[in-house]
Amino acid sequence: MELAGRVVLVTGAARRVGQAIALTLAKRQAHIAFSYRTSVKEARATVRLLEAYGITALPIRADLSSESDVKRMIACVARRFGRLDVLVNSAANFDRVPFERLTARAWDRALDTNLRGPFLCALYGSRLMRRHGGGKIINLADWAGVRPYRDYLPYCVSKAGVIGLTKALAKELAPTIQVTAVAPGPVLPPSTMSAAARARVVQRVPLKRWGTPQDIANTVLFLIEGTDFMTGSTVFVDGGQLIA
Repeated sequence: MELAGRVVLVTGAARRVGQAIALTLAKRQAHIAFSYRTSVKEARATVRLLEAYGITALPIRADLSSESDVKRMIACVARRFGRLDVLVNSAANFDRVPFERLTARAWDRALDTNLRGPFLCALYGSRLMRRHGGGKIINLADWAGVRPYRDYLPYCVSKAGVIGLTKALAKELAPTIQVTAVAPGPVLPPSTMSAAARARVVQRVPLKRWGTPQDIANTVLFLIEGTDFMTGSTVFVDGGQLIA
């Protein structure tokens, strides 16, 4: 698929990895709709960055765990562009909750945003895609969906669910819609992580460095433009951490 003139919806693209993905696809002359929830200032800045590439940018405020909000978001895309060619499910939360303090509320927060959200977006986004012959859905998973680590149980389970969702959607939506996932490793440290902790992460990664949001954006770009013969697959972009 060539991106020029296509319509792409990137969830959670007001900042961080989602923004890098949106900007990379805008450079290829795709029109970009994107969701945000609380990052109003960042969303406005992202619109300016996207429009600098001469494309149309459509910011949509939405809670992706809400079915009504997702339906409204897809309807906004349909009204503005009349079609949807690519959906990138990037929005997620990454909450550290030690098991001793884990609650059902923390579980629901992770699963609602990280798994229910991508499901709802795929459910209603795929219906708009099929009106014009199909498209592509790319989910952001995580290497921890395969190798979970301590203190992030709901997050790790949610990302394991994203990998399973990707496989199941690929079967349900074939042959007109291809569904893949990108599983990042250490590409963007939390703002609260100390320099010493960041250094310890590097020591565990075979490539001995952190990746960048651009590494993830480049992989998403490949899955859109680089091949039309992948579905159900998860691509790990983790510096080799999965094999360490």
